[in-house]
Amino acid sequence: MSSPFVKTYLFAYNFLQASSWTISLLSIFSGCLSSKAINGAYASAGHLISVMQFASVVEVLHGAMGIVPSGFLSPLMQWSGRTHFILAIVGQINEVQDSPWLSITLVAWCLGEMIRYPHYALTCLGRCPYWLTYLRYTGFIMIYPTGLMGELLIMYKALPYVKERNLYANFFSVFPFSYYEFLWAVLLVYPFLWLKLYLQLFKQRKSKLGKAEKHHGKRKRM
Repeated sequence: MSSPFVKTYLFAYNFLQASSWTISLLSIFSGCLSSKAINGAYASAGHLISVMQFASVVEVLHGAMGIVPSGFLSPLMQWSGRTHFILAIVGQINEVQDSPWLSITLVAWCLGEMIRYPHYALTCLGRCPYWLTYLRYTGFIMIYPTGLMGELLIMYKALPYVKERNLYANFFSVFPFSYYEFLWAVLLVYPFLWLKLYLQLFKQRKSKLGKAEKHHGKRKRM
């Protein structure tokens, strides 16, 4: 990440993502205020969230190319899980789109990304304040489990519709199982895969906050 071009590119990408997720959250709040209900998040910002989530596949490429230190496996797991959720399930099953739990999930996503992307953008410039680093490695403790619970509940709620409509039957015809059975398997393994990423963030928290606090202390003494 030493190249000025790479730093500029990463800053621009993260700034765009941060801006889009902020707009999404504001759209959700605006929709809630106008309708006086909490079940319209997808109608308010679902399209933009879907586009930005799909576009974040480039983060997998960033890790694979080595321009960020995250590697590609963790970004791939996060991207595939969320993209499958928002595009393959929520985007195709209207009956789950007005669930209050979906609104809670999307708000949790927005809050998490509104912290994560500005942190990445300012880190690219070497100007990330300690409070933002602290927020990045502390906010996830509550935000991520909230998002997980919402995702699991929405996937479970989608199961009857998936079975009734035999969703993605053509694609899964080459496999010895249906999408309904695949989704059940996802529901069973999803919490364990998520827990691995969650615990990894706790390890990063200890390391990152220690380094950030030490650097912050040096700057204050200067």
